[in-house]
Amino acid sequence: MNKRELADFLRRRREERRPGDVGLPDGSGHRRTPGLRREEVAWLAGVSTNYYERLEQARAPRPSTQVLAALGTALRLSEAESEHLARLAGQAPPAPEAAEPVPEGVLRLLDRLGPVPAYVVDERLDIVAWNALAAGLITDFSKLPREERNTLRLSMRGTCSAPNGENHFARQAAAELRLAAARHPDDRALAALTREYAEFSRDFAKSWRDHEVRPRPTLRKRIDHPDLGPLDLDCQTLHVPGQKHRLILLSAEPGTTTHKALEGLITAAE
Repeated sequence: MNKRELADFLRRRREERRPGDVGLPDGSGHRRTPGLRREEVAWLAGVSTNYYERLEQARAPRPSTQVLAALGTALRLSEAESEHLARLAGQAPPAPEAAEPVPEGVLRLLDRLGPVPAYVVDERLDIVAWNALAAGLITDFSKLPREERNTLRLSMRGTCSAPNGENHFARQAAAELRLAAARHPDDRALAALTREYAEFSRDFAKSWRDHEVRPRPTLRKRIDHPDLGPLDLDCQTLHVPGQKHRLILLSAEPGTTTHKALEGLITAAE
């Protein structure tokens, strides 16, 4: 159980929720802050105010699964947030430390996607499989050292970025790595990666501090191709059932400059 992280997570989720979000009267004119009060969360969860206050002060004993479920309902937590809360409280079973192999079916799918660049990432956002179009679009992953085959490291190298200064990628990365860090609290490589990227991206650092763990299945990503120039792509994330791997599909709106460039890339690869 990580009492300090659990306390911080509960406090931030409480401060985000408005009374109207949980079925309480607004009364915003009489509040110092727009978020919920501790006693309101305690009442909604059916626990004493003193106990909830001690949870936010990192002084309470480990909450039961029933209390965690009640807090999740009171704070209207998403499935990902509820899982994160349970892991911070030490209630979820530990995830296996061995790396999961990419399922054969996913590998076959990569080769059958035709004109769609795609790659597979694991919990650490390491790129563990890809098709030829993804390599032609982003970089030849096979020539990179294994530790550099990571979406955050590619971002730091300037290979991939967010168009127009959007911070969606950094927020998504923070959300996914927050969940991974809760599953693997002793993963030093993961901890080092998050510290390094937090120094690189203020958006990532803020999202990490805020415990943002809600998934965003669709993002916009910019890739600076050496021959085709900057390409703005839709990045769709598909979760592999029963696995922690995600399949990333890259596409562009028909008729755009990026779509025409992709068609040229596909033709050259044929």
